[in-house]
Amino acid sequence: MKKVLMQKIHKSILKWYEQNGRKNLPWRILHEEYRKYGSENDLKKLKNIDIAYAVYVSEIMLQQTQVKSVLQNYYFQFLVKFPSLKALSMASEDEVLKAWQGLGYYTRARNMHKCAKICVQEFDAKLPFNTKELQKLPGIGEYTAGAIACFGFLQAKSFVDANIKRVLSRFYSLQNPNSKLLIQKAKEFLNYDNAFDHNQALLDIGALVCLPKNAKCEICPLKDFCSGKNEYEKFNPTKKIQYENTILKILIVQKKEQFLLIKSQEKLYFNLYNFLEYKNQKKAKFIGEFKHSYTKYKINAMVYFLKDDDFEDLKAKAFSYKDLEHLALSKLALKTLELFKKSDYAF
Repeated sequence: MKKVLMQKIHKSILKWYEQNGRKNLPWRILHEEYRKYGSENDLKKLKNIDIAYAVYVSEIMLQQTQVKSVLQNYYFQFLVKFPSLKALSMASEDEVLKAWQGLGYYTRARNMHKCAKICVQEFDAKLPFNTKELQKLPGIGEYTAGAIACFGFLQAKSFVDANIKRVLSRFYSLQNPNSKLLIQKAKEFLNYDNAFDHNQALLDIGALVCLPKNAKCEICPLKDFCSGKNEYEKFNPTKKIQYENTILKILIVQKKEQFLLIKSQEKLYFNLYNFLEYKNQKKAKFIGEFKHSYTKYKINAMVYFLKDDDFEDLKAKAFSYKDLEHLALSKLALKTLELFKKSDYAF
């Protein structure tokens, strides 16, 4: 693409971002020149936080999670508890998982914990500046490394996430492009004079305008240049998830005013606490059911309650009601607990 045309495109993107971009998001106000967009309260909370670390936390949290949820319930809370990589490295895995509780995809949290330990040992408790070094760390792929380099260290780096993939696929009329081609196009498309705003703008265009369905082409800053705008759905094929329906029977056991829980060893819920599995215990009472889904499963969870001071399960540990506030519970366990609290057996 000709240089003059690309300059026009870059100008249009930056103008749109200036008028419509989410410039006040806390992970975008970390550098001196962007603090003017932040609220006094947010700036105060971020005052002593390392910039690259604050960007890193946001990038990991925003994988598979909506901005609204991260902002309301997790981002600042996590930074208060773990204000640095050193603080994160010194925490127990249970503490990290508890802080992550409800965000899902807990491998992200476990990888952050491992990453913090490596950074303390090898990089003086800082994230490395180099993208190749970043990609060697647990849980940091090509996209996250590029985002940390650009947003954390102000390097002129391009990268591709789901939103940017959609924008570039439509812009260049690419059907099912492989990652190598997309990375090449992202480099060609990058505004090397203002990579920070350019990349933030692309993320926002993908999230707010170039939507998977019902794309808002008429207000897109790329509308005069986009080759796929008239058949945008063609350049964003989405795979429909085939869910498997399953029934899961859960048993809440109350033993001497305590609950019995098991620390999961399964990959999905590894080191998170869950209630026991119901196995036709005759004295157990059915208290209700709820819907739950994860990965490819749609679960109908049926919950039973058993009060038995003599109940034995060698894998289970006993916890008081108060203890549960400090345990890292799976979302399944949290939903089970909510159902129990509304039952006639709650105490």
